[in-house]
Amino acid sequence: MTARTYVTRLVGLSLLGISLTGCVSQEKYNALKLAHDGLVERIGEADREAQAAKAESEAYKQQLAMFQQNGTGKDAMLMNLTQQNAQLQQQLDELNRRYADAINRVGSPQALPPELTNVLQQFAQQNPDLVDFDAARGIVKFKSDVTFATGSAEVTAQAKQAIQRFAQILNSPDARGYELLVAGHTDNQKVSNPATINAGHKDNWYLSAHRAIAVAQDLQRSNIDPQRLGVVGYADQRPVASNATSQGKQQNRRVEVLILPNTVRTGVARSAPAPAPTRTARRAAPQPSMNKDAPTARTDQGPSYNK
Repeated sequence: MTARTYVTRLVGLSLLGISLTGCVSQEKYNALKLAHDGLVERIGEADREAQAAKAESEAYKQQLAMFQQNGTGKDAMLMNLTQQNAQLQQQLDELNRRYADAINRVGSPQALPPELTNVLQQFAQQNPDLVDFDAARGIVKFKSDVTFATGSAEVTAQAKQAIQRFAQILNSPDARGYELLVAGHTDNQKVSNPATINAGHKDNWYLSAHRAIAVAQDLQRSNIDPQRLGVVGYADQRPVASNATSQGKQQNRRVEVLILPNTVRTGVARSAPAPAPTRTARRAAPQPSMNKDAPTARTDQGPSYNK
């Protein structure tokens, strides 16, 4: 029984008792009824306030439960992201290690087989404006000024044709057992062109990585097994020449494909029977820069092509 019902009955019984015991003055009756009505109104307000308080309490309980649930979900997401970051860092460390090993293996017994070296040298000689081949390290270098337009990570038509031929070599019996690490490099000129930045190449790290990815994707389109491919971007941190001259910057802008004489995924290691022959690929004279990040090759004081 609610408080309102109880008071209503109590006042009703009082009125009934008065009516049974005899006549009373109209003034007393009116006063008693007025009090009754006031109590009924106050009890109604109390009931409404109690219901509102109860509803508010339930709403707070639901919000608390939601916060607790969301907190648990965020913790799980944070843990998952942390694990993913750790795995990505391990992969990057492994790529860096393999890159350093390949760069430092000059004169090692792991040089590429003579047959493969000869074919790659011919490939470089047929594309002197586009490709250099480092036989001692087993590295094919695509020159960024010809492989890409200024401030772009889109492979040019000329470079696509060369990459298709390169993929045929890499799928030959002499090379198909090797893994490939595609490494992008830039010179030290900062990216500042708004068009380049809006295209997603925010700085040299992005640009070097995006160019390496583009070459790797074209290799994959040319039937290179993606399990053989790794991609890394080094920005301007691994120069092969001084950035003080336009010719040096031009050499630093490159995408390297390192042919790694081992197959990590299958646990089978390969080694070449003999070091590469001494014949070297012909290097073309420096061409005027069409790339985003260096002055022209004609003069060190010439106009600068912006990234």
